[in-house]
Amino acid sequence: MKRVAVLRGGPSQEYTVSMQTGEGVLRALEALDYFCKDIVITRKGEWLDSGFVKTPERALEAIDIVFVALHGTYGEDGQVQRILERRMIPFTGTRALSSAIAFNKELTKQTLAPHGIKMPIHRKLRRSDFNDTESELALIFAEIGPELFVKPVASGSSFGAKYIPNEAMLRVALHDIFTEHEQVLIEEYIRGREATVGVLSDFRSEHSYVLPTIEIIPPNGEPFFSHENKYNGKTNEVVPGRFSYREKAELARIAALVHDVIDCRQYSRSDFIVRDSEVYFLEVNTLPGLTKESLFPKAAAAVGLSYNDLIGHLTEQATW
Repeated sequence: MKRVAVLRGGPSQEYTVSMQTGEGVLRALEALDYFCKDIVITRKGEWLDSGFVKTPERALEAIDIVFVALHGTYGEDGQVQRILERRMIPFTGTRALSSAIAFNKELTKQTLAPHGIKMPIHRKLRRSDFNDTESELALIFAEIGPELFVKPVASGSSFGAKYIPNEAMLRVALHDIFTEHEQVLIEEYIRGREATVGVLSDFRSEHSYVLPTIEIIPPNGEPFFSHENKYNGKTNEVVPGRFSYREKAELARIAALVHDVIDCRQYSRSDFIVRDSEVYFLEVNTLPGLTKESLFPKAAAAVGLSYNDLIGHLTEQATW
């Protein structure tokens, strides 16, 4: 019997979602008759094994596979993957270097730029540049567009993301984000329909199996899929999305391309905006949420892959 350690929690703003993902994974693995160990990483970064603080090396003794159920900083940015790679322990998800690239939205754009993928116009700002930039806020609108979108360069689950319709709001948003983050991405806000597309590796004889497109419709005409709307149950998620055949084909093509170019492993989920039949890539998630209400499992269910079987497939495909 394979011994699987589930890592959940972590020192990021996505602690609560990670705990929920880990809970779902643990229940699925138990149903599939794996021996499971629940390792909770605290908000302070301590590794708890049966309630006792241990070093990662001690916590992972006699473990065959690690199921990474972390999200955000430490889980998606390559830090925990480096620990597992050094110990040569098979783990789920993408390797350290590619995780770090995908978690940094600017690096992701740079990596994908040579491949002809449409992306919103953007500009990166550092905290140290903010005082010098305040006088240039109007110029930013002139450079990027009449409506903006700002988000931390390295973050997940839409934390810190804001729709910006005017200069006054940009000033406030930058001030707020720079209190917690060193770098921010200012993007052109593209009015269109939101979509997300999952890719599952080595499934049904395909190297990169593209799951059905999910159309995301935020409640009350809100301008984007905010962190609150991700988890309050008010967002309408249509599977498969109501896009044209051509739009779905392009979404699938780009999702598979991003998965391969970034060198994602096992699974990923890419987010898009579709405007006037043009597909714009936004970002890629290397550890999509795996609660039973999360988008990736919903897309998998649409092709007949149950939640437990999805978790089993990821576990069996784990490598270091």
